[in-house]
Amino acid sequence: MSLVLGARTFGEHDRAVMAIVNRTPDSFSDPGENFDEKAALARVDQVVAEGADLVDIGGVKAGYGEVVATAEELRRTASLVGQVRAAYPDLVISVDTWRSEVARELCHRGADLINDTWAGADPAVVEVAAEFGVGIVCSHAGGLAPRTDPHRVHYDDVVADVVATVTGLADRAVAAGVHRDKILVDPTHDFGKNTHHSLELTRRLDELTATRWPVLVALSNKDFIGETLGLPVEQRLTGTLAATAISAWHGARVFRTHRVSDTRQVLAMVASIAGHRPPARALRGLA
Repeated sequence: MSLVLGARTFGEHDRAVMAIVNRTPDSFSDPGENFDEKAALARVDQVVAEGADLVDIGGVKAGYGEVVATAEELRRTASLVGQVRAAYPDLVISVDTWRSEVARELCHRGADLINDTWAGADPAVVEVAAEFGVGIVCSHAGGLAPRTDPHRVHYDDVVADVVATVTGLADRAVAAGVHRDKILVDPTHDFGKNTHHSLELTRRLDELTATRWPVLVALSNKDFIGETLGLPVEQRLTGTLAATAISAWHGARVFRTHRVSDTRQVLAMVASIAGHRPPARALRGLA
């Protein structure tokens, strides 16, 4: 299944890199680094130069923290989306929000994809995607409300629960009028899950890719990586790249990341091992 987002079409064996641009003062991974609008724009310039296919712009921290009103979320994101759209007409702009009011305004400003990480908590988000002809990410949060963390969460089979939830949301998006080739599904590591759940989702990701919906994974510096390796946020790159390689091998299509160049190298290597990409050069043993 091809994936069509904005001006870009991604084929079955294309692996797209989605760069994270958090315009928040309290993100767990880059606290305040891009809160200033000029810094956020410089971050976009940097990741585009590094080869990002998409940028994912967000204005609210995913977890617990200061309450961010709709107006403040828009203050952090609307101008930024408009400026990025003007500077990069062909760049795919994703917006990380669960609010339909925010999604509608950001689509007006030029967004191509709504990254709804809270699994349709606002059911009108999918209607916004249909109205503007943009894409949507269908996620799994274990039934949690936005910005809440799991506590003693239990699944009989976490992979089966994820598959049923995200494919159900994808089917609902089609019924609402979203184009089938603009829909991604995300197992949403850590959201509504403990570390064992996220490890199992990674290990069995092929069961989700077998649904034929394009799969997005957001692995970068996640807590399940930190807990598995016993490492703080700033030391989770190696673990992130290992999980990225496994996910790519299992067929994930889009990779949300803080580290564009490193991720792109991993994806290129996996694609070459899989036979989908020729080596950049192959002179060994031929000279």
